This record gives sequence, C-alpha cells and structure tokens, in this order.
Amino acid sequence: MNMITEKTLKKLQILGASAKYDVSCASSGVRREGWPGSLGSVSSWGVCHSFADDGRCISLLKVLLSNYCRYDCAYCLNRAGNDLPRAVFNPEELAGLTMEFYRRNYIEGLFLSSGVYRSPDDTMEGIVRTLRLLRGKYRFTGYIHAKCIPGASPELVLQAGSLADRLSVNVEIPSAVNLKKLAPDKDHQSIYAPMRLIRDKLAESPAGRGPAFAPAGQSTQLIIGASNENDQDVLRLSSLLYQRAGLKRVYYSGFIPVNAYDSRLPALSEPPLRRERRLYQADWLMRFYHFQVGEIVDDPHPQLDLDLDPKSAWALRHPEFFPLNPNRASYRELLRVPGLGPESAKRILAARRCRKLHPEHLAKLGVVMKRARFFLEESHSTDIHSLGPDKVRSLLLGEESGAAAPNPAWGRALQAPLMGFQRA
Repeated sequence: MNMITEKTLKKLQILGASAKYDVSCASSGVRREGWPGSLGSVSSWGVCHSFADDGRCISLLKVLLSNYCRYDCAYCLNRAGNDLPRAVFNPEELAGLTMEFYRRNYIEGLFLSSGVYRSPDDTMEGIVRTLRLLRGKYRFTGYIHAKCIPGASPELVLQAGSLADRLSVNVEIPSAVNLKKLAPDKDHQSIYAPMRLIRDKLAESPAGRGPAFAPAGQSTQLIIGASNENDQDVLRLSSLLYQRAGLKRVYYSGFIPVNAYDSRLPALSEPPLRRERRLYQADWLMRFYHFQVGEIVDDPHPQLDLDLDPKSAWALRHPEFFPLNPNRASYRELLRVPGLGPESAKRILAARRCRKLHPEHLAKLGVVMKRARFFLEESHSTDIHSLGPDKVRSLLLGEESGAAAPNPAWGRALQAPLMGFQRA
C-alpha cells in the first residue's frame, strides 16, 4: 500500500482548497460493475454524497491537478495575478493518492479539474494521464468526473471521455460580452467546441455497444451574480444547452467575491444563494415539469421571485388555469399545481381509476396540501379565486418562512445566439 507523504498532503491541502468553488459535480446516474481483481464500482445513483455547511458537494476527492494558471479571470481565486500558494500534482502522484484514499474508505470517486498551466493541451494531457493510470495500472472502476479544458485538442477530449464517467466544460459567464470583459483570455467558441464534440461522440456511442464514452454525459457551470445577466438570460442559455448540447446538468454557482479588489466585479458582501436556489428550482421545472423558459420568466418578469418558488410564482400569475379537478386533470396539468410533483401526480392518475379522490386521499398520495389546496377544486372555499392571488401569496410566504432553512446548493438579452449550436 502506498504511503501518503507530507509533501503530497501539502499539495492536497492547496489543490483541494483551490477546487472548492467548482460546484458542477453530482451523482453519476450510471451503473458499472467491477470485475474480479478490480477496485471500485458505480451504482445506479453514483457515488455517495455529503455536503459542507455552504451546501457544496464534498463527497468525491475534489481536487485540481494544478492551481497554476496562465489566465487572469477576474472572478477566479486561482487567477494568474493572485499571490497565493501554488502546487501541481504529477499524474502518478495524484492517481496513487486517489487509490490510497479509496482504500481507506475516505472517498468513492474523483472529481478532477485544473488551472491552465503552460497550455490547454499540456493541462488536458496531465488529466488524461491521471485517468489512464487509475483505469489501467490501478484497475479502478469507480466514478470519475473530469473537467475538459477549453482549447485542448479534440483527441485529448475524446481520450478523457473514454476514461471518465462524466465530462464537463464550464461556460462560467453566460454572455460572450461579459466573458470577454471578465476573462479576456477566454471565449465562448473555445468552450462550445468541446461541448459539441462530446455531444456528437455520445450520439455515436449508444449504451451497450462497445466501450462506453462518458456514460454519465456532460455538464457545465454558470456563475451567477458576477455579471449583469438577468435570470431570463441565464435560463434561456440553460435551455439551449439542454436542447442543443445534450447536457445532463447545468449547475448554478452564486458568485463568491474572492477578488474584491477588482473593479470589474460587483461589490457583494456574500454570494447570492437565494437567487442560486431559485435558479435550481426553475431548472428543475424545465427538466421534469415540462415548463418552458418563457413561462417561468419573461420580459415583464425577467427575474425570479426571490420570496416564492418559481412554480408558485407562475401559478399566482395565472389564476385562470385553476382550480384543477384532480379527478380529471391530465398529468401535465397536475404538474402545474404547487405542492404536487411527478410521483404524486402519477399516484393520482393510478388511484383515481379506482375511486373519486378527495383532499384526504390526496394527502396520503404525497400531495403537500398546505400549498396545493389553493389550486384544486376539491379544496372548496380555499381556492385561489375565493381568496384572491394576493391572499394566497401571503399564505404561501408564511409557509415558506416557517420552513427549514434551504440548502444553499439549490439555490440583458444575450448579445448573440449560441455560436455553433444553431442546429440541434
């Protein structure tokens, strides 16, 4: 068994801390069994997770290959102009450290990113060599999420995808103009190019046919609050990325003011965690509740309501849609009811085949009646038309203010359309 040296631990202290602002890691959604003589496995919902006090995922060994970076992005702790401790792992050292931590049951997988040292290709090659050692020399079959470096050669991106479960390329700043302002060395074209490559390769590699390429797909991260895009801009971009780049997840990271001296950045005293949470909820509506961006935010309402969840805010703006009869409403209509999710909607459809449903039945089927009662016919005198939207809003706000504190990890038109994603 390898011994972890003091020098390696010092590097880990530096490079683990440098990686904590990247939130784009989560369950893999992929299953891979180990084989005799191998180490690790991935179950259906990915690795196990724990969360730091600020809600960030810390379940994987989440580390940078290096925090040396040639770029000077205004919003990044590891920017070239900052005076901070720097370190770099060599691939053998990092692969051995990962295996040592796995054997000690500290971790179940690896999330690997890096600052761009020397060049994008040099950095990406170091990531690929680390993954190749884990999969080959150490026969590690556990979960690996690797960050692709914009500007790296397509060959290296494809090699990473043949070794990792998930790949991600961070967009970071939603609009091209603001990215150029805050990160002059970067551009959206170099970010979207590997996204398109990964998307196309995934389309060529259907499950069960030959070696899997990034079976958990790809994701990205958007930094929220470092630039002046509104929530409509952010969600439009996310929707395009889901539709045209085939992303599994878009992660929203409230801007953390680590470089307060830079006048290009807004003067924030703390990250916009409530806005982050609302964006995650809106993202959930787009992915699982069949909402379109224009229904969640529009020109008259370009910002999400920070006091109410997006579905409740939509329901209050559209009282004409309610009240719904749970015994006749379709699945998609039921998903529009606050306090009612996909599972409870499916239970309603199944149960009403056997009998007429009343409020007491709905509660047993998982419907949160404290919220849903304002939008259902069976709730009689408490529906939105009897009370009025303003009264319902007040009652919903009272319920939300009395709820447990939210997990912070939830929670101008773009200058040009997505370059390179004009066709699906």
